[in-house]
Amino acid sequence: MKRRTFLKLGCASSSLALLPTNIFANSTKNSILKNAQVNTAAHWGVLQLSVKNGKLVDSKPYYKNKRYNDLQYYTQDLIYKNRIKYPYVRKSFLKNPNDNKPELRGKDEWVRVSWEDALKLVSKQLLKTRKTHGANGIFAGSYGWKSPGNIHNSRTLLHRFMNLTGGFVGSLGDYSTGASQVIMPHVVGSIEVYEQQTNYELVLENTKLLVIWGANPIDTLKIAWTVSDEQGLDYMQKIKDSNIKVICIDPYASTTVKFFDKAQHIRPRPNTDTAIMLAMMTYLYENNLYDKEFIENYTVGFEKFLPYLLGKNDGIKKDITWASKISGVDEQTLIELTKSLKNNLSLIMSGWGMQRAHHGEQPHWAMVTLCAMLGHIGKAGGGFGLSYHYSNGGVATTNAPVVGGVNANLVGKWSNDEFLGIMGAKFDSNGHLIQGDEDESIKNTGQSWLAKTSDAAIPVARIADMLLNPNKTIEHNGKKITYSDIDFIYWVGGNPFVHHQDLKALRKAWQKPSTIVMNEIYWTPSAKMADIVLPVTSLYERDDISMSGDYSNYSIVPMKAAVNKYEESKDDIEIFYELLKYYAFYFSTQNNKDENYAATLAKKLQNAYLDNAKNSFELVEKYYSQALARTSLELPNFQAFWQENKALEFEATQDSFEFVRFADFIDDPILNPLGTPSGLIEIYSTTIEKMNYDDCKAHPMWFEPIEYLANTSNPSSFHLLSPHPSHRLHSQLCHTSLKDTYTIKGHEPCLMNPEDAKELNIKDGDLIELSNERGSVIAGAKLDEGVLNKVVVLAEGAWYDPDENGNCKYGCPNVLTLDLPTSKLANGNISHTALVNVKKYTGKKVKITAFTPPKGAK
Repeated sequence: MKRRTFLKLGCASSSLALLPTNIFANSTKNSILKNAQVNTAAHWGVLQLSVKNGKLVDSKPYYKNKRYNDLQYYTQDLIYKNRIKYPYVRKSFLKNPNDNKPELRGKDEWVRVSWEDALKLVSKQLLKTRKTHGANGIFAGSYGWKSPGNIHNSRTLLHRFMNLTGGFVGSLGDYSTGASQVIMPHVVGSIEVYEQQTNYELVLENTKLLVIWGANPIDTLKIAWTVSDEQGLDYMQKIKDSNIKVICIDPYASTTVKFFDKAQHIRPRPNTDTAIMLAMMTYLYENNLYDKEFIENYTVGFEKFLPYLLGKNDGIKKDITWASKISGVDEQTLIELTKSLKNNLSLIMSGWGMQRAHHGEQPHWAMVTLCAMLGHIGKAGGGFGLSYHYSNGGVATTNAPVVGGVNANLVGKWSNDEFLGIMGAKFDSNGHLIQGDEDESIKNTGQSWLAKTSDAAIPVARIADMLLNPNKTIEHNGKKITYSDIDFIYWVGGNPFVHHQDLKALRKAWQKPSTIVMNEIYWTPSAKMADIVLPVTSLYERDDISMSGDYSNYSIVPMKAAVNKYEESKDDIEIFYELLKYYAFYFSTQNNKDENYAATLAKKLQNAYLDNAKNSFELVEKYYSQALARTSLELPNFQAFWQENKALEFEATQDSFEFVRFADFIDDPILNPLGTPSGLIEIYSTTIEKMNYDDCKAHPMWFEPIEYLANTSNPSSFHLLSPHPSHRLHSQLCHTSLKDTYTIKGHEPCLMNPEDAKELNIKDGDLIELSNERGSVIAGAKLDEGVLNKVVVLAEGAWYDPDENGNCKYGCPNVLTLDLPTSKLANGNISHTALVNVKKYTGKKVKITAFTPPKGAK
C-alpha cells in the first residue's frame, strides 16, 4: 500500500471484516438496574449511590460513622458535567495529519468523528512514529491520579498497550515526592514517603510531643491513592482529644492548624525548614543535649558533617541566630522547640511540601539527622514519619488477602509458539528479543522492550524540558539520561496542564510532537490541548474491584457500575483492545501480509492484552478468586461477593498494632541493617559524594533557594504557596458544583494576610492579580490572619483557563511556578519556590471558560 494511501483516513479494506469483533459492546448494560442502591468506591472512600430511572440521583458515604468528607457528595456531577460525549479530532489535524499546525493546539476547532475513524487515525499515526522514530519517539508517561480500580487503571492499560506495540518512553518518580523518594534511599535505605508508619495506637499511648511540620492531614487524609479506609481523620480527632502536645510548623494556618486550635503555631518563611533544622542540631550539639550513643551506634558520617554545622569549613556557624534571620522565627521560639523535642518523646509528622522546593533533597535529610541526634527513632511513638498525612499511613494492617490487578509488563509471559510480536519479533523464555524483522528500530538483542523503555525514562517533572531540548543529557542520581526526541504523546488518567509547572513553557513544549492523543472523561485543560480525544467512562459506569486502605488493606470493595456508559464513551481497556485490531491491520498491510495474517495477529495481541480473558469483568472475577485462593479465611465466592455488593472488611493483626518504624533496626543494627551501603543512617553519604554535584553534597546543607523572601529586594514580592486543595483531589472535582462553595466571584480563592491586603487596598472578596515574569493569574482574595506576612496561598489543582496570552483567568497557580529541578540528584519539581507580585485586579470582567467545551464540541 502506497504511503499516501496508507495515511488517508478514509481508506478501509474489506479485510477489516476478518478482524475480531468488539467483545465489549453493551457489556455493562446487562448488569445495570434502572432503580437501585449501588455501593462502589473512589479515592475519597466507599460510596453508596442511589439510582432512579437509570440516573444517579444521590451520593453519600457508605460508612456513616466517619468524619464528614465533602468530596463524597458530588458523584452526580462527575457523571453528567463537562463530559466528552464523542470522539473528536482537532480540525487542522483532521485536514492534514502531516501538516497539522500544532501551534493551534488549544485554539483550534474540534470535529466529531466516528470511533472507527478515530481509532484508525490513532493507529496510523502511532505506526508512522514507530517507523520514523522507534520506541524512543513515543511518550506514554501519563502521570496522574487515575481510577482506583485494579482493572481500569488507565495508566497501566496504556503501558500494557505500548509494550505490546513496541515500547515507549516512560517516566521516573512522581510530582508529589520527587526529591524525597530519591534522597531517602541514600539516607535510610528505603523510599520512606510511601512506607507504613508507627501505629497510631502507639502514638496515642506514648508520644508526648507531636510536631506536624509542613503537613495538612485534615485535608490530605480525605483521599488515598486507591480507596481511602477513612480511619486517619478519626485518629487525628483522637490525637486532638488526647494529652499529646501538638506544635504545627507551617507558614499559614492550614485546615489542620485550625483543627488543632490549641496547638502552638510556628510560621517560618517558606523554604527555610532546612536552616531551622540545622540550627536545632547546632544547639543540641553545643549544649551537649544530643544522643551520642544513638549517633555512634546507628549512624555514619556525623564527624564529617560537624565541620559544616559548626562553620569550620565555610565560616558560617549554623546556629539559632543564623536560622532566625533566614526563617523569620524568633530565636527563643527555636530554642524552646529544640528543648521540647529533646525533653519529650517526640514524633515529627512531616508533609511533602517542603521537598517540592529548590534543593528539596535537603529538608527530609536534615529531619532524619535531627531526629537521630534526638535519639527517638525506632521508639514507639517517637522519631519521624513521612506518610502519616497520606493514604492513612499509621493505620494497622489487616489479614486481608491482597487483590491483584492488571500489570503493564507483558514481556516474557509467552513462549515463542504462543506469542507473535507486533513487529514480527520473537522472544526467548526470559522475554528477550531473539528475532526481528528488517526494521532496525526495534532490534534490541538481549533486552526486552520494557527494559529498553526504562533506559529512556525521564524524571517525571522534566517533560517540558525534554520536549524543548531533545537529545539533551542531564544528570540524575549518579547516572546520565539523554532525552528522547518525542514525536507522539499518548496521555491518559492525568491533567498535565494543571499539575505541571510554568504552564506557558509547557504550551510551547506541547507544540513539538506531531501527534497528541488523550483518553479523557472531561473537557479538561489538557484534553483541549490534544489532537485526538477519545471519550472515556467514569469509574461509576464500569465494573471494577479495589481495596480500601493503601497501608491497612482494610477491605475488598466491589466497584459496581451504577449507570450506563455516558453517550459514546468507552472504557480505556476497550479502547486499547480495539486499537490493537486496527494497529495489527495497518502493520500487516504495510509489511505486505495478507488479511489472514492481520486477523491472526490481532487476535493474539488482543488475547495477550486481556490475559486470555473474555472481557474486563472476567478479570474482576479472576483477581478476586486469586486472592481467595491465597487465604485460609472463610470468604464468599465471587458470585456471592458481587451479588451482595458490600465491602468485605478484615481485622487488623496484633503485630500491626505493635508496629514501630525502624524498631528492628534499632533492636539489632547488625542483624537488621538498613538498605544503605553502610547499613546505617547515612548522615554523610559517600555515594552522593562521588557524584560530585554542586547542588547536592554529601551531607544535609542549607542552599539558598533561587526565589524566596529573604533574598529579594522587591518590596512587593510575595512568596506563593500552592498546597493541596481543601475541596478537591488535585484537579479532580474542580468542575463540579462543589466549587460553588469556595470560589470568590467565580475564581479560585487566594489566602493572604489582612495587613498585607490593607497596604494594597485589597478587601476580602476582591479580585486580585498575581504575576511574575512567567505569567499572571486572576484569583479572589480571602483574608486570613493565620497567613504569614508576605505569603499568599493559592491551592494547586485549579483548571487552567488561558487567555490569548496564556495567562490564567480562573486561578491556576502553575502559570506562576518555576519549571526547574530540585537538584541534579533527584530532578524533582520546585512548585513551592516562587515569588509573585500582588495587586488588586481592576481590569475588565473576564469570562471563565475553563469548564465549557471547546469550539466544535457538543
